[in-house]
Amino acid sequence: MTVRVTLVSPAMTSALREARFEGEVSLDEQGLTAARAVAGTLSRAGRPLTGPSLRCRETADALGLAAEPVAALADWDVGRWRGRRLAEITGTEPEAVSAWLADPSAAPHGGESLTALCERVARWLASLPGGQVLAVVEPALIRVVVVHALALPPETFWRLDVPPLALTELTGRSERWNLRCGSPLTAG
Repeated sequence: MTVRVTLVSPAMTSALREARFEGEVSLDEQGLTAARAVAGTLSRAGRPLTGPSLRCRETADALGLAAEPVAALADWDVGRWRGRRLAEITGTEPEAVSAWLADPSAAPHGGESLTALCERVARWLASLPGGQVLAVVEPALIRVVVVHALALPPETFWRLDVPPLALTELTGRSERWNLRCGSPLTAG
């Protein structure tokens, strides 16, 4: 059965501005204002979902969505790197960062490897019933969805950018997806 999946990347936070692995960070004032400005622009069809992070839940609320948090939509688990800046980690653990960027199965931070993240997101997509799903999820998950939908090698993940408050849409089913990515949310 065909499913339409609309993914929305969350609004801006200070951690994103600082290239810091998120953790539990609230939207900053600019992010909250931007999300509220586009509230009401999303189709209300289907059931709204959200990743469990504070940033995703606050974005869903600001967009006017009564979204259900789903554990399978959690952000990439970067273990002990959570809350730290990438520049700091690169300075103190350059070999670990190099391994993490080069090998999809590496998890030097003690969290989830890119391969494990891809498998988790693929299971979630395969579990979706037909119909429409709208979900506010972290950019890492959207990047993995694109990699999975197009059957790309996991390394492609690092070549994809997902701006705040952008739409990525899939239609299809577990074995065959069509992709529409990067549509901005705009007021009016």
